[in-house]
Amino acid sequence: MYFGDKKRKALIVTGEASGDLHGANLIRAAAAIDPDLTFFGVGGSRMQAAGCEILIPGDSISVMGLVEVIGHFPVIYRAFQRLKGVLHGADRPDVLICIDFPDFNLRLAREAKRVGIPVLYYVSPQVWAWRRGRVKKIARLVDRLASILPFEPDYYRGLDIEVEYVGNPLLDEAQVRQGRETFRAEHGLIGEGPVLGLFPGSRRNELRYNLETILATAAAVLREEPGARFLLPVAPSLGRPLIAERLSGSALPVTLVEESIYDVANACDAVLCVSGTVTLQVALVGTPLAILYKMAPLTYAIGRRLVKVPFIGLVNIVAGESVAREFIQHEASPENLSAELLRLLRDGDYAARMREQLSRVREKMGEPGCSGRVALMASEMSRGIVRRGRVK
Repeated sequence: MYFGDKKRKALIVTGEASGDLHGANLIRAAAAIDPDLTFFGVGGSRMQAAGCEILIPGDSISVMGLVEVIGHFPVIYRAFQRLKGVLHGADRPDVLICIDFPDFNLRLAREAKRVGIPVLYYVSPQVWAWRRGRVKKIARLVDRLASILPFEPDYYRGLDIEVEYVGNPLLDEAQVRQGRETFRAEHGLIGEGPVLGLFPGSRRNELRYNLETILATAAAVLREEPGARFLLPVAPSLGRPLIAERLSGSALPVTLVEESIYDVANACDAVLCVSGTVTLQVALVGTPLAILYKMAPLTYAIGRRLVKVPFIGLVNIVAGESVAREFIQHEASPENLSAELLRLLRDGDYAARMREQLSRVREKMGEPGCSGRVALMASEMSRGIVRRGRVK
């Protein structure tokens, strides 16, 4: 597919590690169908490796929770003003691509609309979880919305915005490339003891509020299973030195790894992970898991009153039922978490039922090809092709 030799530019913006992954896959897919579309903006190492010119590192503006955002506001404000200048400048992009990160990106979309730049939003803001009234605002500011959860388009019916369920981007890259035993052997995990994954997240404040509990949980498991070993994947947005520093002085048999999250999950007998995209990544592999999430007390108190969903783990949200148990705030104690992990290790029927439920979650997510579908949207919009008012 080729659209001529006029170079066009897409400003692409995400502040999340998951958005960096989705953005990288989108950029690679776009290169295959429209090599004249170039990318620059806000993201991480994966987007940079895919060919995006990074103006602002995504992790510099990525924080979660009211308390944390207030403390980080000056950095976020400066980043916004810089991007606003790009949108209003003489050398404007042909399309703005927003990936998740709604509080920042919707404000940026408003600036794009003011100067006539079409807006593609990839990964819908979670209107089904809280502030459902935002759908009208999104419809005013966004031209096309690429949804990655099958139930989301229904929230936009009757509004002047094109919304399409494009599948889930994780399906494009969810591959186990290294066998379980080979992976374990390469990392010295030889023996009869179980291997558990400790997935603490990709944000610094997630480490702050969850890592201590995760390590205390691992210690509790080790007391019951002395042969247990632990794998902890290092998110690119954090880096090995930061995690190693947090682990210094610990006698736990924890191995830090930087390989594919799918290979890591496949090597584990069970996984303990924070809520978020990672729960779906683990689900796609089929490894039994438990979910925890802790945050600043004030953020939690406010969130309890605003968020109106029965689950916080994406694997459970997609399933529409409790597949993996969730332990939030005070319930996320080492005692509760270790008991659940030990049950996953010792109760074969319980673990088998969860694996069966995880396979059904994968079926509900549809077919691969999401990144290519969104890349085609981006290409069309950069050439002035914008449709509105359709929900698929």
